[in-house]
Amino acid sequence: MPGLSPRCAPLNGRLGIVNRGIGGNRLLRDPGEQPLFGRAALARFDRDVLATAGLRYLIVLIGINDIGHPGTGTIPASEAVSAQDLIAGYRQLIARAHAKGIPVYGATLTPFEGTVFPGYYTPEKETVRQAVNNWIRSSDEFDAVIDFERVVRDPAHPTRMLPAYDSGDHLHPNDLGMQAMANAIPLDLFRGAVASSAPAAAKQGK
Repeated sequence: MPGLSPRCAPLNGRLGIVNRGIGGNRLLRDPGEQPLFGRAALARFDRDVLATAGLRYLIVLIGINDIGHPGTGTIPASEAVSAQDLIAGYRQLIARAHAKGIPVYGATLTPFEGTVFPGYYTPEKETVRQAVNNWIRSSDEFDAVIDFERVVRDPAHPTRMLPAYDSGDHLHPNDLGMQAMANAIPLDLFRGAVASSAPAAAKQGK
């Protein structure tokens, strides 16, 4: 990371952010015929996250591709997931991080209705996303919740991204959307980093 934003400077000048996200990545499954999407988060978790030197905190934002990918391109519809499938995967990440004394902050999945990628969105997939977000918010299984969905959704059409934050594909936020998401992360979650000589935060997601 080249430097800290002014928001982070009062927190700790040595707080680093390690982004372990991979575009197109899924929580539960390897990419099959799409190798650029990377190994499943569950499969690479020990190497990419737990092995990170100085790791103190973990933000998890992943799952939207588990929901959207099945039935698109070369990814078979038979790989469709339920909310319970994803919840079981999140529980594995939480347990493995907690075993190392690392708090885990869960991020809600952002809206994707109207996406330009054929087959990625269906009403049935939206039902799964809503159920996953409800669990993230209400289960108390994550150590804290970062509610990205509420930040970027369109209040007039909550299953869609706010046009001002939409990159144009109705799935990925633009720069303004990314900034809004960054601003939504409560820095108080990382105040404990001051006590560490080499703190780090890792983000695993897509």
